[in-house]
Amino acid sequence: MRRAVAVLAAAASMTAFGLAVPASAEQTSAAAGASAQQEQDIVDQLEQVEGLTIVKEEEPPAPGFRFFYLTYTQPVDHAHPERGTFEQRFSLLHRDTSRPMILHTTGYEMPELAFRAEPTVLLDGNQISVEQRFFTPSRPEPADWKKLTIKQAAADHHRLVQALKPIYHQKWISTGASKGGMTSVYHRRFHPEDVDGLVAYVAPNDVHNHADRAYDEFFQHVGSTPECQDALEELQIEALKRRDELVKRYEEYAEEQGLHFDEVFGSADKAFEMTVLDTAWAFWQYSLEEDCDVPEPTADTDEIWDFLDQVAGFAFYADENILPYAPYYYQAATQLGWPSLKFKHLDGLRHYPNLYQANSSLPKELQSRHDPRPMVDIDRWVKRESEQMLFIYGENDPWGAEPFVDSGKDSATFVAPGANHGANIAALRPEDAEAATAMLQRWAGVEDTSARTLRAGGTVRHIPGLDDREPREQRPALMP
Repeated sequence: MRRAVAVLAAAASMTAFGLAVPASAEQTSAAAGASAQQEQDIVDQLEQVEGLTIVKEEEPPAPGFRFFYLTYTQPVDHAHPERGTFEQRFSLLHRDTSRPMILHTTGYEMPELAFRAEPTVLLDGNQISVEQRFFTPSRPEPADWKKLTIKQAAADHHRLVQALKPIYHQKWISTGASKGGMTSVYHRRFHPEDVDGLVAYVAPNDVHNHADRAYDEFFQHVGSTPECQDALEELQIEALKRRDELVKRYEEYAEEQGLHFDEVFGSADKAFEMTVLDTAWAFWQYSLEEDCDVPEPTADTDEIWDFLDQVAGFAFYADENILPYAPYYYQAATQLGWPSLKFKHLDGLRHYPNLYQANSSLPKELQSRHDPRPMVDIDRWVKRESEQMLFIYGENDPWGAEPFVDSGKDSATFVAPGANHGANIAALRPEDAEAATAMLQRWAGVEDTSARTLRAGGTVRHIPGLDDREPREQRPALMP
């Protein structure tokens, strides 16, 4: 049984950014005996949490913060904790125990730098950023991949929240972007009492995996005019017509870069086709309509190669770069689902008609059958039972074609006009940004005394030396 750390705090004072935390009656009474423990260093408090290891503390990213890398011992199987454990990585950006805590779920690996997710900025809070189970090094050895489920991952986050709440006893808000947003939703579904609110950014919700008409319809209407998508489709057609020339170049490129195709796609030809299929999706996921400078079909092969490489990225589809994301593809194949596009404009040009699916991006030994039940359950719960849920989407982001539908119970969904997969509260219309910010601050129990200081185009309260943007590494397009 792990030791609880009873750390009490006096009533919070005004912070450097003009934020005040209203003390509850329970907090006020607890504060009377807190004066001695309030002086306890955060390191001492963390060291008392059973199963938690401080790997290292780095130099403060900015005045008023401390930054730690840590691990927490998790069961491989939460239903049978006696069957082995693994160490799950997470980082801690410590502000003050009197501030809210933001639980940032990555859905992938842990970013190895100090940053603040948007809710952390808006709430002037503390933040933990947690690596998804089975992303290395947070992977059991040997790895039983059947234990990589949304329920097991939610239990990881639940145990970590319970371990840290005696220290960080103010309100908790969960957040994440893309698959991280999906992960935060799944955690809240199974452990709704862990946090006081959730902000999920650009989180897809593929309820019925084979009913993907919404994605094809998205590409029929994306953008203010059809010209950009038409140009992207024409380029895909031309690239496949020049397959022999481009695949030869791909093979030479792979040899120069030390890249291989043995474990996943099996050949440069198959990896090339996946790159071409991903190009339109990748453009809209990461670029803006105003950046739509697509080569004409008459362009020389060098220009076509450069565009495909810049937008989709040939290196992504080699074993060396796609295998680290096997945990995502495994989850997509088994539970999350994936977008299936018809690519009618490419009829007669494709060599691998069933290529665009999650199992195609996995080694043969990890390819698995899909179970539709978990996503149906999640969708039903979000629509009917969830509360304090905020969803943010980008208008031109293909991953938003199948969004979550909020319950309307102290919950809301906002769409950032013209935005891609990087949409956030700051990109919303001013009135929507104000409403979303007010909702978040109310859940967290803080009051913004600086008159709703959110501007379209960026958040305020920037602190020099501390990145106020969640790091988003560009990934293959069939990956949120």
